[in-house]
Amino acid sequence: MSKLERWSPHALAALRVMTALLMLQHATMKFFAFPAAMPMPGPLPPIIVAAGVIELVTGTLIVLGLFTRPAAFLASGTMAAAYFMGHATQGFWPVLNQGETAIMFCFAFFYLIFAGPGAWSLDALIRRRRGNATA
Repeated sequence: MSKLERWSPHALAALRVMTALLMLQHATMKFFAFPAAMPMPGPLPPIIVAAGVIELVTGTLIVLGLFTRPAAFLASGTMAAAYFMGHATQGFWPVLNQGETAIMFCFAFFYLIFAGPGAWSLDALIRRRRGNATA
């Protein structure tokens, strides 16, 4: 195993945590007007509220590394829907329809479905404790 490969679980955890924290910003804008209010006149439409709830719940779970794979599955699907419903209708090119972020979130979460949480996760802690309990 190379020196870089030894750090792979830690790099994966850093990707998981940072991606989830960045997604959480979208939920906090919708519900808490932090770091700024979502630029939308009037109350949020129900579909935006639903997306915000999913962002908040899955983002929190993924940051913690708890139920990472199912949370990443739901988050990836939500970001795919966000792209196709909110961005692709504005034109073909993601750079022009401002959908790059939704695409990047979608594929980062898609990767986590298969890669798992990496190091520093509650999933790993639970797995270790179960292993010690059965030993």
